[in-house]
Amino acid sequence: MKGRKNIAILYIIISAFCFALMNLFVRMSGDLPAIEKTFFRNFVALIIASFIMLKEHIPMEVTKATLPGLLIRAGAGTLGMWCNFYALGKLDLADASILNKLSPFFVLLFSILILKEKLFPFQAFCVFMAFVGTLFIVKPGFLSMAAGGNRLSAVIGALGGMGAGLAYTYVRKLGSMGVHGSFIVFFFSAFSCAAAIPYTLIWGQVPSIRQVILLMLAGCAAAGGQFSITAAYVHAPAREVSIYDYTQIIFATLLGYIVLGEVPDIYSFIGYAVIIAASFMLFVYNNI
Repeated sequence: MKGRKNIAILYIIISAFCFALMNLFVRMSGDLPAIEKTFFRNFVALIIASFIMLKEHIPMEVTKATLPGLLIRAGAGTLGMWCNFYALGKLDLADASILNKLSPFFVLLFSILILKEKLFPFQAFCVFMAFVGTLFIVKPGFLSMAAGGNRLSAVIGALGGMGAGLAYTYVRKLGSMGVHGSFIVFFFSAFSCAAAIPYTLIWGQVPSIRQVILLMLAGCAAAGGQFSITAAYVHAPAREVSIYDYTQIIFATLLGYIVLGEVPDIYSFIGYAVIIAASFMLFVYNNI
């Protein structure tokens, strides 16, 4: 059991670095519509997932029992990704990343509703702390949307974290039902590509060669992150390993500073500290 948990932790850290790279490449790809960016990102993941499934002879099998979970995982993950990519185009790399990393708290909440797990008072306190940390990143006064576009972008980024949280909850549920991780990634990638095609054909822009290369790199990094985090949640419950997902904030802050010259303001750093502290306390509580 301990060996499976250590493997899950390793997968989580690998996925965190991959997703930080993905966010960087998406940010560098410029002002293409967020939905169009997700098409390129998921198309690469779809090709990689297809290759792995063919190589390992994994059947593309959907049953009556697993179809609802697959659809919810794919739909929530797609909406979450659209929100995340939108936020990446409007916010600092680290800010957008930490808002997306609210997903473990949403995993906790959705696990109560979907997996029928219990929420204890201390866990509820940690969720409240994460919400307070989010306010520091969104900045005080965020309810007045007309006061600034970045506040609306931050709220959309937080909604991306909620979508990801619901998606990862269903990854755990599908894993417990025996659905192979590679097929979960394949189904999600195919669904997301199909959902993005109409918008891309009607309202999309013709990307430059540089943008195509950056989005292909984002797709490769995303595939690595998707396979890694799917493997992590299949090997161990989210409540035991999700804290390590916050290493992405370290990676994102460093990449944002080195490559883009971004330095988050003091309120954002306070928000990072509060959210990570809440996650750490929750992690310790869940493993006592």
